[in-house]
Amino acid sequence: MKTVYLSSAYLAPVEYYTKLYYADKVYVERFDHYMKQTYRNRCIIASPEGPLSLSIPTEKSTQTKILMKEVRVSDHGNWRHLHWNALETAYGNSPFFEYYADDFRPFYEKKHKYLYDYNIALCELICRLIDIDPEIEKTDEYKMNFADDEEDYRSIIHPKANYEEVDKSFHPLPYYQVFKEKFGFLPNLSIVDLLFNMGPESLFVLHGSYK
Repeated sequence: MKTVYLSSAYLAPVEYYTKLYYADKVYVERFDHYMKQTYRNRCIIASPEGPLSLSIPTEKSTQTKILMKEVRVSDHGNWRHLHWNALETAYGNSPFFEYYADDFRPFYEKKHKYLYDYNIALCELICRLIDIDPEIEKTDEYKMNFADDEEDYRSIIHPKANYEEVDKSFHPLPYYQVFKEKFGFLPNLSIVDLLFNMGPESLFVLHGSYK
């Protein structure tokens, strides 16, 4: 039985979902200190102008360090509307955007108090749409030592990390992308890039991306 530890992530990259694909059990960390410029509050999609980063604003805290489970989503900048418009612009002409749009739209209409809960709810939806069924649990403490059948990817899957160097199990399998002729294949974008472009075949891409 394979157990994986992951950080919380907003519309996480394909690499993240390869772990959810092969793991029997997944713990999503909530006792780590929140850090900006990570996948905790941002994702990267393929826009008509190239890779585009979308970030969820969070409420400022009086504490210098705050646990991930305590981070609150801010309403600043009308971000839900902006993110949804960006997704429509990027994937409106993709094969499966219209098919899945009604599943995602409520996440950009309803307010969520905590970033961790928002990310978990989106992750559970995406797992269901891709047809993977990992057992996902929230951590009860910040774990430092791991057994042989446990893998820690909490700091490995990061926007600034080179997956080719830090994650030898991930080898992104190319798939159809709307702007592939313009930019070439863009690996390891948000899972929604894979889902909106490939639909039910996303499962096979995840399988082929894990070695």
